Amino acid sequence: MAPGVFKCVECNEDANELHRDYSNGILKITICSSCRKPVDKYIEYDPVIILIDATLCKIQAFRHILFNTEINIHWKLCVFCLLCEAYLRWSLLQGSQSSSDPADIIRYTKEWEFYCMFALAALELTVFFIGVLVILWTAQCFSGASLQFAPLLKALLLSSYGKVLLIPAVIWEHDFSPLCFSLIRLFVLTSNSQAIRVILNCSRRLSLLAVCGGLLLEMWVAQAVKTLQVCSQDYLSML
Repeated sequence: MAPGVFKCVECNEDANELHRDYSNGILKITICSSCRKPVDKYIEYDPVIILIDATLCKIQAFRHILFNTEINIHWKLCVFCLLCEAYLRWSLLQGSQSSSDPADIIRYTKEWEFYCMFALAALELTVFFIGVLVILWTAQCFSGASLQFAPLLKALLLSSYGKVLLIPAVIWEHDFSPLCFSLIRLFVLTSNSQAIRVILNCSRRLSLLAVCGGLLLEMWVAQAVKTLQVCSQDYLSML
């Protein structure tokens, strides 16, 4: 990373470096000039500890990941999470449809249904992000500040990593699966809200408002798509 792009994980102040490298491989962590604490204590931590703190939605861990590391897997993570969500929806759809016909057309139909679930999940995720970005852009315009879309989008994508928990929830299916899915959704939304706070250094109220607005828009689009599917099926059955 270039100098001056780091952030103190405690107070969010800019920093030129995270540590100073002396001779013989001796490293000394940089102390923040504002809060007098280490700029980034996580550079000495094991990645598992960092992941645990991020799972607990600690703002220091989010600042470390989003500002002081070069993680560029957000698009790959997005595709993987969409595949997880599409598989969940597809498995629930297959569970409600029982068929013992081994014909190729049945297999092709099921495969096409999976692609449709993937497209639907991508559409809902896109609508959610659009809703969040529009609300934040409007709020920033009223405050006279500018909004950088690229870092915010990256933060939202990385903070959606909780969707990978959908796969274990499907594999170890039990009577409490709907509750598990709801808790996973709540965890992802909480992580999204925390990521917005870190990137924009804004209040919790604004980040929650943006997430709730995006969620409402996503639910409205999902309901519209479902209504459109029902209407099309009724129309085809009348032909």
